[in-house]
Amino acid sequence: MSDEPARQPAQQPAQRGANEPDRPLLFSPLRLRDLVLPNRVVISPMCQHAAEDGRATDWHLVHLGKFALGGAGLILTEGTAVSPHGRIGLKDLGLWSDAQVAPLARVVDFVHGQGGLIGVQLAHAGRKAGSHALWEGGHAFSQAELDAHGMRRLGPSPVAAGPGWTVPDALDEAGIAAVIEDFAAATRRAVAAGFDVVELHFGHGYLATSFLSPLANRRRDAFGGPRENRMRLPLAIAARVRAEWPAARPLFCRISAVDGAADSWDLDDSVALARALTSAGVDVVDVSSGGLSEETRRITVPRGLGFQVGYAGRIRQEAGVVTQAVGMIVDGPQAEDILRSGAADLVAVGRAALADPYWPRRAAEDLGLPPNYAGWPVRHGAWLAKRDEAMGPLLRDRRRALRAPSPSTTL
Repeated sequence: MSDEPARQPAQQPAQRGANEPDRPLLFSPLRLRDLVLPNRVVISPMCQHAAEDGRATDWHLVHLGKFALGGAGLILTEGTAVSPHGRIGLKDLGLWSDAQVAPLARVVDFVHGQGGLIGVQLAHAGRKAGSHALWEGGHAFSQAELDAHGMRRLGPSPVAAGPGWTVPDALDEAGIAAVIEDFAAATRRAVAAGFDVVELHFGHGYLATSFLSPLANRRRDAFGGPRENRMRLPLAIAARVRAEWPAARPLFCRISAVDGAADSWDLDDSVALARALTSAGVDVVDVSSGGLSEETRRITVPRGLGFQVGYAGRIRQEAGVVTQAVGMIVDGPQAEDILRSGAADLVAVGRAALADPYWPRRAAEDLGLPPNYAGWPVRHGAWLAKRDEAMGPLLRDRRRALRAPSPSTTL
C-alpha cells in the first residue's frame, strides 16, 4: 500500500435533489471540462485492422457509427498510430499524415450527426509494433516482414517483448524528442478532424509502458532508473498533448495498472503515475492491465467479471482522479454497481458492445428505465414507438417470461 495520504476523487457522483428521481448513475451525465457526457457508457478502443495506409474506411464508419445509434455516452476509436513505426498492425488507423484527417472527420461528422460524442486513442506500439490480426494468428512480424513494410520496433532499451519478437532499436534523446512531436502533430490532426476527446494509450506493453517498466527499461540516463525517470517520457507526451489539445476538451489516458510481470510495474506505481498524469493535464485515467510482453500472458490477472475494477477503485481513491473501469463489464446492473461502489466514474465496454451495439439501451431497460424512443435515432425510434403503442404489453410480458428462472426438474 502507498504511504502517501489518500485524496478524494476528483469527480464525485452527482448529487440528487430531494425531488429528483433515483436515476441510475450509469445514465446520469458527467461533465469533463466543457464536455458533458450524456451517460457513463464508453465504447472501448478495439483494433479492427481495416484501415488503408492509416486512413479510415467504410468499415470504420459502420463499426463506430453503429455505437452512436446504440446510445453510448462516448465512443473511442481503436489505437490510432502517431507514426508508421507505431502501428500495432499494418492496417491500423493513423494520424501521422494530413491525408488521414478527412476520412476520420467523415466518421466524426456521422457520430456528431446522431448526437454522439467520439474520441481518438493515440498510440505508439513501440517494441510491440508489427503483428498480424487476431484472425490471422496474432503473431509478431518477422524482421523480413518489418523490412518489407518499412517498419521499425522502438523501445527504451534493446530488450525484446518476448519469443518471436525482434530486439527493438533503443531510442536516443533525438528519437525521444521525435516521438513526443509525433504525438503533438497527431493531436493537431485530431483537432482538425473534430474529435471531442483524445485518449493516450500508455498500457498493454506499448511504447509508454516499456519506458515505465524496469524490466523493459534498462537505461542509465534521465529516462531510466528510478520510477520518476521512467515516467519522464509518458509525462512529457501527456504535457505536450495537453498543450496542443483545446483546454475545453478532456484528455484521457489508458494505463496498465499492473503490467503482468513479477517484480515490475505495480499498483503503487500506477497510483503515483495517475497523480502525475493529472498534474500534466489528464482528466480521466482509463484503467486496464497487463501486456508488457508475450511471455507474461500466463501470469496476468485471472480473468473474470469486472476483473480490473478493483484497480480503478484504488487509483480513484488514492490518487484522487476520475477513473474509467474496463474489462468484462457485461450488463447494466453490473455497470451500475461499479459506479455506486465508487470504483469508477465511467465504464467502458468492448466485446459486449460488439455483440450488441445497442448495449446502452438494453442496459437502461435492465435498470428499470422506461423505453425512451425519443432519445433513439428518429429513423429507428419512431417505428419502435409505433410498435410499442400496439404491442408493448405483449412484448414486455414475453421478455419477463424469458427472463424468469426455469422451474427445477427432478430426474
